[in-house]
Formats: sequence, structure tokens, C-alpha cells
Amino acid sequence: MKLLVVANWKMNPQSLVEAKSLFKSISRGLKDIKKRNLEVVVCPPFLYLSILGTSTSARRGASYGGLTLGSQDCFWEGKGAFTGEISPLMLRNLDCQYVILGHSERRRYIPETDENINKKITAVLKSKLNPIFCIGETQGEKNGGKTQKVLSSQIRKGLKGIVKKEIKKVVFAYEPVWAIGTGNPCLPVEGKRVIDFIRKTVAKIYDRKISEKISILYGGSVNSQNAAPYIFEAGFQGLLVGGASLDAREFIRLIKNIALY
Repeated sequence: MKLLVVANWKMNPQSLVEAKSLFKSISRGLKDIKKRNLEVVVCPPFLYLSILGTSTSARRGASYGGLTLGSQDCFWEGKGAFTGEISPLMLRNLDCQYVILGHSERRRYIPETDENINKKITAVLKSKLNPIFCIGETQGEKNGGKTQKVLSSQIRKGLKGIVKKEIKKVVFAYEPVWAIGTGNPCLPVEGKRVIDFIRKTVAKIYDRKISEKISILYGGSVNSQNAAPYIFEAGFQGLLVGGASLDAREFIRLIKNIALY
């Protein structure tokens, strides 16, 4: 199964000059890494997407300097009177191949609902893009022993109406809210239990064969020092990287540490 590393730049960097420099530095760093079963996705702020995509020469749909473009979010309609929103069709025209949906920060601050996330997943799949479906519990939910209940609810509501032939394109990202930006990452043994639970939940909705083929990423205070155990011990198929992806050297070190997968 392919290893997927997704860089979520969030609301960074603050200038186009910095964005171009970071993008090019990551691209250069990848040249020394064997990428047979590895795909690296960069999800910058919306306004940098078209510029980063055209700043390197590549055929439509191909990677840009070894990097695939992704988006941090999108709306659930293809067009219309939705001021300030970005449609999945617009993203596809920019050669985006992935869209992060349901990120914990959007669930908290917007706030995103499971129903809206479901509509976005449906729209992204309809536009032939790959949704990165984020799920995870808060510290209070974890302390209350509600991790499985929360994850089950998020998965079932988020995948409502998604048929078998589409689920294979959905990438799951487990991001424990209590670990994000806290410097207190989830232990690999905990991550492995979550992977097993996600697969069991998907098997109940669809079937076991499908559950065994889905890709599950880990995100939450991941860096070059702790990345490898999530792949080699817990069994995640990739990583959703926040702060560490804003430092090209650190991000490349992270990728090198898991590239033997």
C-alpha cells in the first residue's frame, strides 16, 4: 500500500515569497529520497495553489517537482452564490488531487458539523478528487472513555450515502485533538488500537475486504523524531503533518525517516 505524507500548511506562510521558497525547498529535498511507494502532498492556503502549481513545469495531473497539490478545505457545491467559498471543481482545475475535510480546527472554530462534512465528501468524490477525512476525539472525550463512540459517530455520519465503489478513494486521518499542537502525541500502541477500531467500523458499514484496503493516516504533533513508530509500529499508511511541514529541513528529515516503508 502506498505511503502518503500530507503537509497541511494551515494559515501559513504569510507571504507568497515564503510560500514559493518553502515549496521549492521541499521539492529539492525530495530528489534524494526514493519515492517508489511514497506520495507527498502539499496543502497550502487557497490563494497560493494556482501560483505554486504553475511555478514548476509539469503535465496536467502530474506531480509538481515531486509534490502533489492538495487543498485544506472546499465547499459542497460546484458553483453558485456562496460568497468566499471554493468549489471542488475549481480545485480540480488547479490540478489538486486531495482535499482535507473535517479537520479538528475547522470542527472547533467554524464550527463544521458532521452533516456538512458529509456533503463535502460527497461533492469531492463527485468531482473525482480524493478526500482526506479527519476524525478524532478531544481530551475530555478521551478521559471520559468516549473515544470509540466519538470516532464511530464521526465515521458513520461522514460516510452517509457514500457507496462501496467510492469509499476506496477516501483517505482517513486520525488526529486526536488532545495531541495537536500540544507536544503530547498519541502513543503508537494507542494509534494501533484506533486503526483496528476504524477498520472494524468501516467493515460494519461496508465489508471486511474494503476495510482492509482503506488508508489511515496519523496527525497530531508529529515530527521527524516520532514519525517512524507511527508507520513501523502502529501501522498507519501515512502522516498528516502540520507545524513540522513549515520547516523544509525538518519535513524532509521526517520523510527520510519513514521512506524505508
